[in-house]
Amino acid sequence: MSSKVYFVPIKGRIILKKITELYEVAGFSDCISKEDYVAVKLHFGEDGNTAFVRPEYVGQVVKCIKKSGGRSFLTDSNTLYHGKRSNAIDHIRTAHKHGFTPDKVRAPVIIADGLLGKDVVEVEVGLKHFKEVKLGAAAVHSDALIAVTHFKGHIGSGFGGTLKNIGMGFGTRAGKQLMHSDINPKVNKKKCIGCGTCVKWCPRDAITIEGNKASIDQERCYGCAECFITCKPKAIEIRWDTSSELLQEKMVEYTSGVLKNKRKKVGYFNFVNNVTQHCDCVSWTDPPFVKDIGILASKDPVAVDQAAADLVNDATLNPDIKFKKEKGKDNLRAANDVDWSHQLRYAEEIGLGRRKYELIEI
Repeated sequence: MSSKVYFVPIKGRIILKKITELYEVAGFSDCISKEDYVAVKLHFGEDGNTAFVRPEYVGQVVKCIKKSGGRSFLTDSNTLYHGKRSNAIDHIRTAHKHGFTPDKVRAPVIIADGLLGKDVVEVEVGLKHFKEVKLGAAAVHSDALIAVTHFKGHIGSGFGGTLKNIGMGFGTRAGKQLMHSDINPKVNKKKCIGCGTCVKWCPRDAITIEGNKASIDQERCYGCAECFITCKPKAIEIRWDTSSELLQEKMVEYTSGVLKNKRKKVGYFNFVNNVTQHCDCVSWTDPPFVKDIGILASKDPVAVDQAAADLVNDATLNPDIKFKKEKGKDNLRAANDVDWSHQLRYAEEIGLGRRKYELIEI
């Protein structure tokens, strides 16, 4: 048996009414009852990033939810690193700066885990890595959820899609730390120029500059990998002493916690455009490594991610971008050299959805 994934290809521009058509044909209106509090989960983009889903598109989703009788709020949880989204005040300011204002999107921004990331609800999941997960309270307390996801690459999980947007995104700061705890960075002294950017972004003050070179205190480090992403000379390397599979499994278990009381109250959009190598947490925007593809919608989070991954891998790589290793038709693997498929296998194994899907173009 396969799940249905609905698809609108991008042919020069995104027409807002197509988002409405996707919302309706995918059955998202059936997920929302009158007066439901509806969490619209998205990524507002780090300050300096421009690859996130455009506010105009999110505003169209909000319009659809209102027509269904729901009351929307835009939401995400705070970050581990010292950026512009590590507390609710800076997070909301960044969201507004990027155009996610109530007058433009017609919905307020509510940070799911509160001012300092401590508004937490622990949800029992009873899975391999976690007996319970730590989630932003607003995510748990909402009646319904519409995930609006920018599909792109990711250094830890291979790609950032719906599963990551929900699981990693709604994890509190403590939850994010637990998910990342198996990643260990190291400094390549030959490449390090002692600029100190990694020091600024480290949430644990685990990095110092000694003799004009960065040094990481492994006792303090808990593996968030932000130093790796922000190091422009590429002097910080990830040591997968275990594997990225652990990160993906933990992320998926957090997703299961978010969906536990909402299985029939959730819809998923994947915007497969501006497909960049890194996630929207970086303070710059990479050039897309494939052309803009389209928008997907489904009630199955596994199927919608599998379909997005397949479309990206079927696309032609941007000839101006040269990855270190070619991986045949696996463009996502070429971008970050991570077996991204493990998150989908594990999500299917624990019952979150199916990898087999029927792609229906509208």
